[in-house]
Amino acid sequence: MKSALRAWRIGRVLLRYRLDDLLDGTPAERWLRMARPFVPRASSAIAAQSRGARLRLALQELGPIFVKFGQILSTRRDIIPMDIALELALLQDRVAPFDGEVARTIVETSLGRPVAQAFTQFDTVPLASASIAQVHAAVLPAKGDAPAREVVVKVLRPGIRREIAADIALLNTMATLVERTHPNADKIRPREVVAEIESTLAAELDLQREGANASVLRRFWSDANGKPGPDLYVPEVIWSHTGERVLTLERVRGIPSDDIEALDAAGIDRHALAAKGVRVFYTQVFRDNFFHADAHAGNIWVDSDPAHRANPRFIALDFGIMGQLSSEDQYYLAENFMAIFNRDYRRIAELHVQAGWMPAYIRIDELEAAARAVCEPYFTRPLSEISLGEVLMKLFRTAQRYELTLQPQLILLQKTLLNIEGIGRLLDPKIDIWAVARPVLQRILIERYSPKRLAAEFRKQLPELVTRAPEMPRLLHTWLTQQVSGQQQLHMHSQDLTEISRSVRELQRRMVASVFGAGLLIAAAVLYGLEAGGPQLWSVPASSWVAGLGGVGALLAAWPRRGR
Repeated sequence: MKSALRAWRIGRVLLRYRLDDLLDGTPAERWLRMARPFVPRASSAIAAQSRGARLRLALQELGPIFVKFGQILSTRRDIIPMDIALELALLQDRVAPFDGEVARTIVETSLGRPVAQAFTQFDTVPLASASIAQVHAAVLPAKGDAPAREVVVKVLRPGIRREIAADIALLNTMATLVERTHPNADKIRPREVVAEIESTLAAELDLQREGANASVLRRFWSDANGKPGPDLYVPEVIWSHTGERVLTLERVRGIPSDDIEALDAAGIDRHALAAKGVRVFYTQVFRDNFFHADAHAGNIWVDSDPAHRANPRFIALDFGIMGQLSSEDQYYLAENFMAIFNRDYRRIAELHVQAGWMPAYIRIDELEAAARAVCEPYFTRPLSEISLGEVLMKLFRTAQRYELTLQPQLILLQKTLLNIEGIGRLLDPKIDIWAVARPVLQRILIERYSPKRLAAEFRKQLPELVTRAPEMPRLLHTWLTQQVSGQQQLHMHSQDLTEISRSVRELQRRMVASVFGAGLLIAAAVLYGLEAGGPQLWSVPASSWVAGLGGVGALLAAWPRRGR
């Protein structure tokens, strides 16, 4: 009943913002049109908005979970139109806070002690409120020689897990409907999108995991003695005051990276800061393979300490979404960047196939021509006007026509790259991102694949190789014996075989459904023949059974099931 009421409310909001056109041609759109007479007409102000703006406003009205849904969906520019993605990217975590006394209770339950014992001061009025949690200022008591310390306490919203579970269940139901009825369901992959959203939200619901992310990032950007470096500052996690529902960090102060007026008033060198931001991003991705994946201006501050004016540094906040790549994707992505720098379109095409992002049967020369058509127009502009993120995004979208299979983490990386470049150009409109990024990437690749690094990797694997060495003669003998006797088995794994297997299972399901449906139709006919003699089953007229069985039979026989 609750799900039905929630679905009705969602439908009303969608209709009020006239979003039924986004579902054009689907059963959901037809149901919404039937319900339109019962929903007040959209105001002229709403009707004048673009479809992306109307969707953004509707998600804000539906609540914090749908706000988060919109934020995550904005990163999937491979499956949604660009105008909608740009509007959804404007969603901000500015939602109504929950009661501060409730937050106090959650903190006490999570830490297992009274707030007065854990903190000398706890402000029940939140500093900020987001869709998943809100943040309160607090002060840790002095301990030994350590003085009292200012901190911030992040507290999960009460009932947020239950609310998310209910909305995810509803989204899964809607995704199944879209998957069965939408003509482009195989390209949209609605259930995969919902699964990705569910995974991201699950990670953000565990504040202890977020604390671990912050701790690792802080270690990467500290010197050998554990002191914060000059490029990126990450607040220290207070583990004694952290749990799954509560995260305590040292309190930091800075200037949002998009507040140009405040940065100039503080005397910060914005040109140096912009270049540093680009270097920090590429270092996170290709040196550490651990990058901040929600790097909008609200989460990236600039240290306002006067000591850092000449050599400004960034402050990172909110570590719920962090990105990592497989070593293969990391290598192929770095090589793609270098190929773009060198305008080597053949190499770009070869890398897309070698990485497994595209089927092996794709013609390299056709893909090379497509890459050239995307990239060449950009090189007519000054390098300071070229966006690497935009080039990469258009390459991916073009490659989709050639059956590109893209991993979600690459989409996350692309979205983060666009954010970083946006911040860089805001700080310094004339920054040449290519000139800044290229030497950083070259240096990291040289270090990563240097003989010294490879020797270190070999030493790391040496114990395992030594352990398995005694087994090698036996394994070699067995393999040679199988080759001579013709008993060698070939195991094949490919997307093509997976698709064939899926098609066979789909055909089997249809055959079973058809046979079962035909059986029900025959049963319906028999019951209809018996009805003349007056027999009834459980006091239900045979005609009812005819209608019911016949309808189910026809439905099963004709229903176009989609396998995954």
